[in-house]
Amino acid sequence: MIPTEDASARKREIEEKLKQEQETLSFIRENLEKSDQLTKGMVSILSSFESRLMQLENSIIPVHKQTENLQRLQENVDKTLSCMDHVISYYHVELEVQEEVVLEHLPEAVLPRHHLHRRLADFMNVYFQIRSNQLDRSIKGLKDHFRKNSASSGILYSPAVQTKRKDTPTKKAPKRPGKDDVLDIEIDSYIHCISAFVKLAQSEYALLTEIIPEHHQKKTFDSLIQEALDNLMLEGDNIVSAARRAIMRHDYSAVLTIFPILRHLKMNKSEFDATLQGTAASTKNKLPTLITSMETIGAKALEEFADSIKNDPDKEYNMPKDGTVHELTSNAILFLQQLLDFHETAGAMLASQETSSATSYTSDFNKRLLSTYICKVLGNLQLNLLSKSKVYEDSALSAIFLHNNYNYILKSLEKSELIQLVTVTQKVAERSYRELIEQQIQMYQRSWVKVTEHLTDRNMPVFQPGTKLKDKERQVIKDKFKGFNDGLEELCKIQKGWAIPDKEQRDFIRQAQKKVVSDAYRAFLCANISFTKNPEKYHKYRPEEVEEMIERLFDTSA
Repeated sequence: MIPTEDASARKREIEEKLKQEQETLSFIRENLEKSDQLTKGMVSILSSFESRLMQLENSIIPVHKQTENLQRLQENVDKTLSCMDHVISYYHVELEVQEEVVLEHLPEAVLPRHHLHRRLADFMNVYFQIRSNQLDRSIKGLKDHFRKNSASSGILYSPAVQTKRKDTPTKKAPKRPGKDDVLDIEIDSYIHCISAFVKLAQSEYALLTEIIPEHHQKKTFDSLIQEALDNLMLEGDNIVSAARRAIMRHDYSAVLTIFPILRHLKMNKSEFDATLQGTAASTKNKLPTLITSMETIGAKALEEFADSIKNDPDKEYNMPKDGTVHELTSNAILFLQQLLDFHETAGAMLASQETSSATSYTSDFNKRLLSTYICKVLGNLQLNLLSKSKVYEDSALSAIFLHNNYNYILKSLEKSELIQLVTVTQKVAERSYRELIEQQIQMYQRSWVKVTEHLTDRNMPVFQPGTKLKDKERQVIKDKFKGFNDGLEELCKIQKGWAIPDKEQRDFIRQAQKKVVSDAYRAFLCANISFTKNPEKYHKYRPEEVEEMIERLFDTSA
């Protein structure tokens, strides 16, 4: 039998071990839980790393491929340069062979030289074809890039087009949305390509002089630029052809597309000629030929436009019912205003068609030619307006029509500085228009004579104090009142539907007419004689009411 003390000690020992084991077990559980958490974190990290690795791989592979392509291109360039150096070394050998031939005159020494000539010719042929293709692709790439950028940004810039082209005065042509913007982009694109060609051609020549033997440089350069130059000239010819077709349709606004291009070509002609120096005559003449074509078609358009202003057939079909400014007038003035941006080019264009023996014209001569042309257009316009004004049966409306158009022309000339060009050859042009405007105002005022004539003393009975008027005399006064009232109402009813767009002129004509009629009416009322028992029947309007009626003239909203 185990003593009691030993049993208790054993029990305590077992309990302590059990307690230690439980603590160890708890520690292991905690570590397992921590291990699970670390495992999950590691799995998450590995998953994220795998995802990022895949993304990196997807990004690196294209870069790797591009790098391989670039390395391959670099190797090709190195090989090409090596081949060039090899060929150039033959050129020096060729010179040595030529010296040996001169000294030895041996037939066998001629064979290597022929071989070298053939190898050099092959090299130059390959060289100019590759560079020619690259030059043409560069210009086409620039054109596409410029069009896309201009279309997406809506911002147009050109070294030759300093101001945005306005709406063109196309005669009776429906406007298509965006048509002018597309045309502006095409013009600017062509101008940029012309400038780019000059710069690129200069770069090509600089490169060529480092590679091609000197006595072959000009010919190789001539061949190299042909394709790009021909494409540019073809595009220019297409612009000329398009303008020619438009002019045949009487759409003279097409000439406005030529002006910025022509100005840029002429501004850069000296640099163009310097770049093409040493090339064949046919190459040098391409740009002057294009310039001549543009000047010829442009001058033709200007002259035909002037004739069309004079011979515009519309008289009744397109006449404004209210006597406002005619469409022909606004179109003609708009066209002339747009010439201001290119007045030097337009003057030179007209001068180019002169049959004088002079080979060149001064700036003053060109300016006088343009002034003469503008005066011709304005003269033709005035003649046509006079013809059109006869369509109106009412002479007063005819006068308002001419007044509006003359006033519009004068104000437009002054605002746009066209008047300065006009006065180069017509010193009194401004005064002449003011006189024409005044004449038409006076013509209009005559329409009121049939109203104010009833207010004169003519046929008025002589009133003697203490005597009564006879029936016939009273009837004369009644007729005068009735004639004035009816005439006033009729004129105000008709003329309030007429138009005078210029507020200053409208107010001036109203005030002048109001004063004439009001003064005469007040004087007539002051001399009023007792002629009826119902004066209110004839005193239909007070002077203030008459003035208000005249104040509403030329007001379609009244």
